Amino acid sequence: MDLLKVKVYLQNLAQEGALLAFSGGTDSTLLLALLSEIHKETNSRFLAVTANSALQDPAEMEFCKTLAQQFEAPFEMIDFEPLQINEVLTNQKERCYYCKRHIFSHFVKLAKERGLRYVFDGTNFDDARVFRPGKKALQELGIRSPLQELELTKSEIRRLSAELNLPTAQKPAAPCLATRFPYGTLLTKELLNRARAGEGLLKKIFPGISQIRLRVHNDIARIEVLPEHFSTVANAKEKIIPPLKALGFQFVTLDLEGFRSGSFDK
Repeated sequence: MDLLKVKVYLQNLAQEGALLAFSGGTDSTLLLALLSEIHKETNSRFLAVTANSALQDPAEMEFCKTLAQQFEAPFEMIDFEPLQINEVLTNQKERCYYCKRHIFSHFVKLAKERGLRYVFDGTNFDDARVFRPGKKALQELGIRSPLQELELTKSEIRRLSAELNLPTAQKPAAPCLATRFPYGTLLTKELLNRARAGEGLLKKIFPGISQIRLRVHNDIARIEVLPEHFSTVANAKEKIIPPLKALGFQFVTLDLEGFRSGSFDK
């Protein structure tokens, strides 16, 4: 599918006003770029909104602001406290449903207040094939997922993003910090910050490794990278172990199964 077809599809919907749930990832950034262009050309009502919480990396939130400014998109950031939701606090398997239900209920309310007909999110066609309990909440609230409706896969979205020279064309996924912990873990801001700091440290040490995760099992740090990067990580153990132990980890491990998106879901 070409960009023009995607843009025409969005333009037909945006005529009645659209609120975009904007995360700064590859999918929602493609929507941001096209909806911003449509907004400028047709003066359609449009608002991009980012939800900020302890589950997100502050650097990602700043990235959202920067992108919105770059595309001159009407933009707002709202704060919410997901740890007040018991299913999120206790990291239940269905936590994503309850979290998205809470966030997108607010988005729907905000859209109505601003006279915007639709709330969009960046769900793509590939997401239908993986464990995504949050999809149920989106369906219940009537959220539109244009990329999924157009059956656009992640690879197609990256291709279209590259055509637009978007900085997110090859950006790795950045799922919420709750995914770094086993289900049933009582999440606290301290634990979330430790996971964020540890993974941020690894990304600084290995800027050339795009897919890297730090999974947390109490005082054990489990590092996930693709198998071709095993030796790189192992050979840098003197750079990794001391700072991770300074964060409170007693043991540092390299997962020999390698990087797996959503490895706690397997």
